[in-house]
Amino acid sequence: MAKTTSENLTRGNIYLQIINFSLPILIGRIFQNLYNNVDAIVVGQYVGKNALAAVTSSSDISMLLTGFFTGFSVGAGIAFSRYFGANKHKELSDSIHTAITFSFMIGLFMAIGGVLLSPILLNIVACPPEVMAEADSYLRIYFVGVLFTSLYNVGSGVLRAVGDSRSPFYYLVVASLTNIVLDFVFVKYMNMGVNGAGIATVISQGLSLILVFRKLLATDDVYKVVLKRLRLDIAMLKEILTLGIPAAIQSSLISVSNLFVQRYTNEFGASAMAGIGAARKIDRFVGMIGESVGLSASTFVSQNVGSKNYKRAFKGIRACLIIGVISFALTGALLMIFARQCSMLFSTDEEVLKYATDMLYVIVPCFIFQNINQLYSNATRGFGKSTAVMVLSIIGMIVMRQIFLALALNYDHNVFFIYICYPVGWFFSALFVYIYYVFKIKIPYRKEAYN
Repeated sequence: MAKTTSENLTRGNIYLQIINFSLPILIGRIFQNLYNNVDAIVVGQYVGKNALAAVTSSSDISMLLTGFFTGFSVGAGIAFSRYFGANKHKELSDSIHTAITFSFMIGLFMAIGGVLLSPILLNIVACPPEVMAEADSYLRIYFVGVLFTSLYNVGSGVLRAVGDSRSPFYYLVVASLTNIVLDFVFVKYMNMGVNGAGIATVISQGLSLILVFRKLLATDDVYKVVLKRLRLDIAMLKEILTLGIPAAIQSSLISVSNLFVQRYTNEFGASAMAGIGAARKIDRFVGMIGESVGLSASTFVSQNVGSKNYKRAFKGIRACLIIGVISFALTGALLMIFARQCSMLFSTDEEVLKYATDMLYVIVPCFIFQNINQLYSNATRGFGKSTAVMVLSIIGMIVMRQIFLALALNYDHNVFFIYICYPVGWFFSALFVYIYYVFKIKIPYRKEAYN
């Protein structure tokens, strides 16, 4: 019998399964985040403040497209998990091949579009003239890797959907370490500036893609990919898009919202851009706890909904909440204590450090709202309500945040309102999604779950 790496989450110890499933995702996300963070650290230390501002101001723009595929892979993974949980292996295979084909087509289109539209996007966020040239150069290079990122996200989504969160973790470790080495080689020793950081990232993204598809092509498990079967099954694509596109649009629109936040940030100058950008890169490490537990909830719930084991699905959601809150409390406390030391990884400029640490002190305690939002958003998607999550998240994360910024900064042009606008979005999104979850998921499914 061929060795398999998939895992059925419809039976077994719930807490152990979620912890074992979440940890590789969390550590993998940490290494994945190192792609752009190491770029920022190296250019901040060895090139200068303007170079750091160029890299950090490009982050939300790059996430505009990469976020689309991250969201799409989460939604598509729900379809994969349902078929796997229901033992519908033919449908699982068809959905995987269709999703990969679609990601290749859209990824190529968006990579080309990103390269061509880079100056326009930087103008939208009002990138300062002293930063523009380096930001444009870095961003164009970064967009070349969007195709690699799109295919990797779908490939790793396949593995997570069938219960294998370890393999994507291993691949991200290898790719991230490669990125770190190449950053130092290209930036510090070859003096290639922000271009060297961008090239190092693209090479590392390509390596992660090669590793994940080597796994998908070589396996004999039910999720095996066969190149000649890559095609668009229209009926299957429609089902995947029903779950995947709302999550993809949600992720992209939140990035659009962040572009406008970046525009407000840029009004405070290069030091604020660098400091706030550094703080946001640091806070993402805390946010990855909620993201990882949320992704685990999505796979766990999807598999159990596929097998109609609703009672176990609700138990899994409760377990994810407990695990997420305890993990956040520990890591959040550490970050509050070492906020300055973490910020010094990016810059030793005192003005930059003040912006970074002040922002971290404001937003880290509020990450509980983001954790709740991640958990119940992914749990609701696991029940097939992806469109509702998209709408509610857009209202909370985009509309409420932009209204707050417009009113607050008009009242007082204070950088504090830039800091607090992120928790404002998390709070309203968490509130709206939780109310929907209770009335549209928990109450209606309770009878089926406990009868």
